[in-house]
Amino acid sequence: MNDRTGAHRLPGDPSPADMIERIIRVDQAGEYGAKRIYEGQLAVLGRGNHGPEIRHMAEQEQKHLEAFNRLMVEHRARPTLLSPLWHVAGFALGAGTALMGPRAAMACTVAVEDAIVEHYAKQADYLGPDQAALKATVESARADELAHKETALAAGAERAAGYDLLSFAIRRGTRLAIWLSERI
Repeated sequence: MNDRTGAHRLPGDPSPADMIERIIRVDQAGEYGAKRIYEGQLAVLGRGNHGPEIRHMAEQEQKHLEAFNRLMVEHRARPTLLSPLWHVAGFALGAGTALMGPRAAMACTVAVEDAIVEHYAKQADYLGPDQAALKATVESARADELAHKETALAAGAERAAGYDLLSFAIRRGTRLAIWLSERI
C-alpha cells in the first residue's frame, strides 16, 4: 500500500492531482455507462424474470453515479467529452444483449463488471491514505460490481450462446471505453 497517492510515480506519469481527476472522470463515465446498459436491459427484459435483479443492479449504479457526480463537483473534475457516445452506446449494448436473451444480457453484465472490478482494484492500489474518502468510494463501488458479476453468473450468463466471443468483445470494449474516458 502507498503512503501517499502517486508514491510510485514514474517520470512522464500524470501528476497525482491529474490522476485524481482522471479517476473521478472515468469512474463517473463508467457508472453513467453502466446505468445506461441497465436501462437498455430493462427496456427489453424489465417485465421478465430477471427484471428485479437488473432493477436492483441499476439502482446501485445510480447511487455510484451520484457519488461520482458529487466528487466531480468537489474536485472540479471535468466530465469526459465522450458522455454523449456512452449515452447511446450503453443503452444499445444493454438493449442489444437483452434482445439476444436474458443469458446474453447477464453475459454482458459479467464482461463489463469483470473489466470494472479489475479497473477499480488498480485505482484502489494507486490511492494512498491521503485520498481515503475517494479510495473508500472506489472500494465500495468495486464490491457492488463484484456482486453484480456473481449475480449474473448465477443467472446463467456462461450458458449464453456464444458466451466466450460475446464476453471477450464486451470486455475489450469496456477496457477501451475506460482508456478513452480517462483521457478525453
